[in-house]
Amino acid sequence: MIPAVLSIDLDERRWYAVRTRSRFEAVTAAALRDKGFIEFLPVWRSRRRWSDRVKELDLPLFPGYVFCRFSARDPYPVLNSPGVVHIVSAGAKLIPIEDREIEGVRTICAAGVPAHPWTEVIAGQRLKIVRGPLKGVEGTLVSVKDQYRLVVSISILQRSVSAELQRDWITVAC
Repeated sequence: MIPAVLSIDLDERRWYAVRTRSRFEAVTAAALRDKGFIEFLPVWRSRRRWSDRVKELDLPLFPGYVFCRFSARDPYPVLNSPGVVHIVSAGAKLIPIEDREIEGVRTICAAGVPAHPWTEVIAGQRLKIVRGPLKGVEGTLVSVKDQYRLVVSISILQRSVSAELQRDWITVAC
């Protein structure tokens, strides 16, 4: 039996930000995946120090959010998933996320470069990466402690992800 989710035309399925209960991102992502949805939970590696040990944890890059691709005509299977609080919207209208924003975050996660959550960047020079594992990603350049970082934003959430860059990967975006 094919899940009802797969019978919807792929052209009308868009990315949406799904707000989850606190620390429920992984549970919600797994539930959405089990229902046949395409979900995306970007994580980063964090080192945490306790008095007796140091441990590496995978933490969400966007705490409290999971990204899911579905049709806005039928959001109820998503809303009825464990841990879902709501879908980001303006009133009753769900607000989709641009594919290029999701793809930028996916590329950073897949590239294996150190990345971590970043506050939204309003001002700064727009860049396009022309070489290296982040080739094709567009974002904003910031400098932190004599190091260049690319910041890619999910504008609807006003949150961003930053990744380390090498100077020769960068060109100014048009």
